[in-house]
Amino acid sequence: MSHPNKKRLRRSMMFLNAQKPSLIKDPYIYNADSLMLDLEDAVAVTAKDTARFSLYHALKTIDYRGCEKVVRINGLDTDLWREDIRCSVAGGAEVLRIPKTESAEMVRTVEEAVLRAEQEFERPVGSTLLMAALESARGVMNAYEVCTSSDRMIGIALSGGDYTKDLQTVITGTGVELMGARQQMIIAARAAGVQCFDTVWTNLQDMDDFRKEVETIRQMGFDGKSIINPRQIPIVHEVFTPSMKDIIFAEKVIREIDTKKAQGIGVFTVDGKMIDIAFYDGARRTISLAKASGVYRGEL
Repeated sequence: MSHPNKKRLRRSMMFLNAQKPSLIKDPYIYNADSLMLDLEDAVAVTAKDTARFSLYHALKTIDYRGCEKVVRINGLDTDLWREDIRCSVAGGAEVLRIPKTESAEMVRTVEEAVLRAEQEFERPVGSTLLMAALESARGVMNAYEVCTSSDRMIGIALSGGDYTKDLQTVITGTGVELMGARQQMIIAARAAGVQCFDTVWTNLQDMDDFRKEVETIRQMGFDGKSIINPRQIPIVHEVFTPSMKDIIFAEKVIREIDTKKAQGIGVFTVDGKMIDIAFYDGARRTISLAKASGVYRGEL
């Protein structure tokens, strides 16, 4: 199964309470790459049906203007997730986020329900993608098997609150308690060829440390971050979008490698830095990311 949007740009995924029409009617104005319409934690148990009604109406009637439509369903430990899937698929959700994922078997269980819903509502088979939230020690330990569990899988996301609870610690803001999970998850995701997303930052009064955390996960190799407030979007996008300096350097590397390779030269310098063929893919990734972000006007 091949899907053109599996590798799309997902720097920011903004959570929105699906129960509240006022929140989900026009969030595209904030320009998040993906909108996470939440049927799980943000919605009281007594309001699940209301949230599904609101979600379905929004998916069917609102033009989100290029923002990806992601739905976080309820966990498989509830009796809610099957109807969440039917509602989401019927409405045309592009991605379903599976909470509390701990195994490939859980993903395949969801995948089977998604397939049935696609057939029931005459949606193109394979059009609904999946992502998995890892929220426990077991989930992180099984990250690679989760990543490779389905052709629909676009990536994995860390859920820091439940994860630290499972580790019997708390989120401090330093990131120390999350570092092990982040490292294991990004390695698993890259080995499997899928994307990797970081947990939310909840202290909206501390945007300086928020930026530091975003810079840290970008340096680690993450593809994006879950967010809870529109104020966080510009920072995330700035950090995850190549700067003009990065773009110019990448162009130089690509051109020099193409030239030197034809001349039989394997190692050379660009702007005083030693470069070889191993830098080529990284430079190409920089250009691809710049194109996807809308900041590249070059010819490569």
